[in-house]
Amino acid sequence: MTEQDASDPAGAAAEETGATADAEFDGEADDPVSPDEVIDPDEAGADAGDGEGAADEAADIDDAAGEDLIDRVAESDPESVAHELAALRTRVDGLEDQLDAREEELDDVTEKLKRKQAEFKNYKKRMDERREEEKQRATEDLVTRLLDVRDNLQRALEQDEDVDIRGGVESTLRSFDDVLDQENVDVIEPEPGEDVDPHRHEVLVRVESAQPEGAIAEVHRPGYVMADKVIREAQVTVSDGSGGEE
Repeated sequence: MTEQDASDPAGAAAEETGATADAEFDGEADDPVSPDEVIDPDEAGADAGDGEGAADEAADIDDAAGEDLIDRVAESDPESVAHELAALRTRVDGLEDQLDAREEELDDVTEKLKRKQAEFKNYKKRMDERREEEKQRATEDLVTRLLDVRDNLQRALEQDEDVDIRGGVESTLRSFDDVLDQENVDVIEPEPGEDVDPHRHEVLVRVESAQPEGAIAEVHRPGYVMADKVIREAQVTVSDGSGGEE
């Protein structure tokens, strides 16, 4: 303790009290503090200002770009700026010309497509009409040839009752078969005992027959096939396998 302290007991006591308080404060400062208990003023306002900060930053970028453009134009030679603008204008004009050319090309292709579609429709119509005409001509030709057969049958019926017309009828039948042969028509007339073909034969009934069960017993009416297509099935009876009459 100094002489001044001795002469001023109150001051000394105050200093000791202050020193003690400082020591206690320092001790408390050394204690660990949780991060949640510390509030940073800057961070406290950060969340509230995020949106405003982003908007301000965007505005700053726009202002900077605008100022940069202004500075560039101000610092550039007027003649250089004029040349640059002329080049840009030329480029824009060229792009517009290309666009016009593409539009004209598209219109031309569209028009050609429409013409092709119309031509195809007309072609299809002509083909349909031609097929119909050919079908009618083919039918007309067939009927013309059948008329000769009918005339022969008519003449046979005009003979006297006591005249044997069998020869004339047989001749007429041969003429008729010739017409069918010219039209590529074949007769379907299976022999008894053959297997039934469901595509070429129509089964009328099962009968007693000496033929094996399920085999054709008799042909009731012949069928016809034209150009490998059955136009009329042959009507047949089928054996039931009973062996027929003894």
